[in-house]
Parts: sequence; C-alpha cells; structure tokens
Amino acid sequence: MATAWDAKRPPELDLIRDCVHCGFCLPTCPSYAVFEEEMDSPRGRIVLMRIGHEEGSEVSREMTTHLDRCLGCMACVTACPSGVQYDRLIERARPQVERHGARTRRERLLRSGIFALFTHPGRLRAAVPFMALQQRLRLPVPFANLAPKVPLRSAFRRLPEVTPAVGEKRGRIALMQGCVQRVFFGDVNAATVRVLAAEGWEVHAPRTPRCCGALQLHTGVEDEARELARRTIAAYEGFDHVVVNVAGCGSAMKEYGYLLEGDERAEAFSAKVLDVHELLAEHEPRAERRPLPMKVAYHDACHLAHAQQVRAQPRALLRGIPELELLEPAGWELCCGSAGIYNLVQPEAAAELGRRKAANLAATGAEAIAAANPGCAIQIAAYLEREVPIFHPMTLLDHSLRGSRP
Repeated sequence: MATAWDAKRPPELDLIRDCVHCGFCLPTCPSYAVFEEEMDSPRGRIVLMRIGHEEGSEVSREMTTHLDRCLGCMACVTACPSGVQYDRLIERARPQVERHGARTRRERLLRSGIFALFTHPGRLRAAVPFMALQQRLRLPVPFANLAPKVPLRSAFRRLPEVTPAVGEKRGRIALMQGCVQRVFFGDVNAATVRVLAAEGWEVHAPRTPRCCGALQLHTGVEDEARELARRTIAAYEGFDHVVVNVAGCGSAMKEYGYLLEGDERAEAFSAKVLDVHELLAEHEPRAERRPLPMKVAYHDACHLAHAQQVRAQPRALLRGIPELELLEPAGWELCCGSAGIYNLVQPEAAAELGRRKAANLAATGAEAIAAANPGCAIQIAAYLEREVPIFHPMTLLDHSLRGSRP
C-alpha cells in the first residue's frame, strides 16, 4: 500500500488517535497565531499526519509547507489536557518530509548551508572576523540583524578541560559546550563553569564532539542527528551528570533514548542529562550570593519550559540572588520565533513572533532580560526597540557569586 510515509519510523497512529481536536492548543501555538490557518495548528498538523497514512497520499507541497511552519516549540504539549505527544509525532513526521517533501532546490540548499556552518564550531569561528567586519561597515547581507556582536577574543577563547571543585567535591560532571554556544556565547560557558565549581562540582569540558545534534534532530535530519548522538554519548559517558546550559541541546540529549530506540546505552545516558538549573536547584547552595540590584524579566526558552518542563528552577535561582527583582512578561508560553533554524528558513513569521516577544519583555520595564538559550537571546535582541542587555541566568548568578555587576 503506497502512502505518504515510508516504513522508517512514521508518525504513530496510536499517538495520532489520542488527539480529540479540542482546540486547547490553539492559543499557545505561535504558527497558528501568525498564519491563522487550521493546518498551521497542532491539531491541523495531526490531521495531515493521519492523512499521510492513507493509501495514495503523498508529501505534497501543501503538506510540506504546513509541517515546515511548525516551530517545534512544544507549547501545545504543555497546554494539551489529553496528553497528546505532539513532540513525538512532529519528530517522526519531519524526517519523512526531509526524505519525501516537495521543497525547491533553493530551500534545500539553504538548509544544507545552515547545517554546514552552524553545527561546526571551527567554521563558525572562522566566520566571526567577517561578521565583525560586516557589522562595522554595515554591509547589507542576509540575516544581518540576527548576527550577534561577538568580540574576537571571546570567540576564540577555550575552556579548561578540567576545573576543580571549590571545597568538598560533590561529584564529577561534564559540561556540553555546544556549537553555537561555545563560539557566540563562550562567556556564558565560562560563567557556568565558575558557578558549578563554586558549588562543589569538578567540571569537565571535553572539546569533542562538535555538536550534540539538536538542530538536526529538531529539523528532521535524522541520520546525522543519530551519528552525533552516538559521538556525544561516547564522549560524555562516565560522569555523574552531563550538564547543559542550552535549552535546545538539553532537550535533544534527553531524547537520545527515543532517537536511538532500543539502545540501552543511549537510555542510560539520557537519564544522566540535566539542565544546569535543574542540577543547582537539586542541591543546597554553598557559595554566598551577593546583592545584584536589578529588575530582570525572565524569558522562558521553549525547549526548557515546554520540552523539558523546567520552569520553576531558573526562577528560584534568580530569586535567590539578593536585591534582584524578577519580572514576568505577558505571553510567556509563545515562542520568540528563533526555534532552532526557524528564523533562517521562515524569516517573515519569525520576525512577527520576535517583535511580539520583544515588546512583551520590554513592557515589563526591566533593566535586563534573562534567557537560557543562545537562539532566543539573538532573536530577542534583534527586535528590541530599545537596547536592553540579555543575560543567561548563569551569567547573573556568576556575577552575584563574584560580587560584580554585569
């Protein structure tokens, strides 16, 4: 029987049938908010996935368009009263679209180019001087507004492979450095290491692998995601915990057991992965927090808040900093439009979401914004109408421990 889906991990019919089409997902879905079409909502896409199982169906241009418009933010998973596992469904549908979807040659070349650059830290570092020159000369190049301002020294700085614990050692942990994170936000990784060491952890920061496969996994480039997952498992096994300070990376690494289903080694590895906020919140703080008198708006990164269900821990850590006032923006559940590579392949929709998110954060009157994902920080900064600094929560906590001000 010929259908749109091939036999390699199609969206599961049992999970498709869990959706009762109640519509609770609609107000939380960013693509539905932008496009206002039923097929651009979670329940609409689930209908398309069911159609894909019917005889004679195909991954048409229309189906490709609607599935591509999904940001994969998983806000619908948080909102769904029926417990529909949309995250599992979209992650099985996307590789099918990659193999059989009706995309133009230009679209495919753009995607290939993104993965060839952004998941390779060495190539990114080589591009940083050109980005700095472009920003200085204000040259009109595609996606220029999304290029972060990275000091050359920061981009080429390396973390020590081992940082000893301060005081009595709580355990040995590995920090996943990330690909975009280590080049564009190396200062965040350095702050994270200092905080973890101050709290009693011996921190290891292996330089390989180059990437955990998150961008590939969440976009449907499944074979490369699996290969990078296996390399990550091999590099980071043997530690008490594998700690992540990037929402998208943590979400992907916790899914290795599902991605490599049947692989007990992958399941054991995923069970050890913790977001840095989770790890710190699980243990009594040791290092003294010094006052940081600031009004800070907290931004929920989707792959932290929705995919990993980590919402209370970052807020608790920030509220634990004396004199720091934490502010909550409206529309916390709606994606900022970054969503992995979404703002590169769907720029108009991403821009609308970016403007909305930036306006909500600015409306709090905050002096600074806290965001635990590099893509979110880049996206929000691009659409703020007034300059508001954006910090990772670990950067703020690091300043508090050191008694300095960002």
